[in-house]
Amino acid sequence: MDNALGFDFNQFLTLYLIPLGWKLAGAIALWILGGWVINIIGNLSHRGMTQSKVEPTLIRYVEATLRIAMRVVLVIVILGVCGIETTSFAALLAAAGIAIGAAWSGLLANFAAGAFLIILRPFKVGDFVSGAGITGTVKEIGLFATTIDQPDNVRTTVGNNKLFSDNIVNYTSNPFRRVDLQAQLAHSVDPKQAMDALRARIVQIPNVLSDPAPDVEILEFNAAGTRLVVRPYCNNDHYWQVYFDTNKAMAEVGAANNWPIPAPHQVMRQPG
Repeated sequence: MDNALGFDFNQFLTLYLIPLGWKLAGAIALWILGGWVINIIGNLSHRGMTQSKVEPTLIRYVEATLRIAMRVVLVIVILGVCGIETTSFAALLAAAGIAIGAAWSGLLANFAAGAFLIILRPFKVGDFVSGAGITGTVKEIGLFATTIDQPDNVRTTVGNNKLFSDNIVNYTSNPFRRVDLQAQLAHSVDPKQAMDALRARIVQIPNVLSDPAPDVEILEFNAAGTRLVVRPYCNNDHYWQVYFDTNKAMAEVGAANNWPIPAPHQVMRQPG
């Protein structure tokens, strides 16, 4: 019946199916082998940059870019093995890139912002920063987004462009930072004695720096009495420990000296 219809299955099998099967098998084998090679190259580049003490942020960025580029090259090679004209594919890829660029301008903006974050280095992995409404420790600067762990252990991913276009506060860059607290005194408490007692107690708090020395000064006089500013200095890693310990120290000093609870006072005068 095949002969009557002019169709020779053996010839079709020999000329088309078997070559196609070999091409598919070669493409699969090449994909597996290429993926293995890409992993090796990626690991070697990571190891080499690590041994050269390259910035961890830059290592992740370069490694991710390198892997993506090699995957694109691998796909083009596989298409060539399958008999697809790669020059036409390259032109199609360029046209698709333009279309994707127009549609995904925000994504490309994140990519460009990520490059600037790497080059300008307003922060690095491990820094405690605040930006785009998020405050926390930087865990990774990716191609398109930055991963930040907030103090309540919530992981947040922020687009690089949003982060780069906002004000970035880096709490880790400088060797120390100031803890800002206030102490309200009652009218009957001598501000000078209170300031001396607080200074003597605060310098005993662990991780409070002696240089610069803690600031304990009069901020204002109000209806409740005298308000002091209490400002110890510490490394950013010890900020919250010093913050809470300073509050405890102020309470201890007040209790030890029997300071009364401050309350607003008003003087009423009757017209005479």
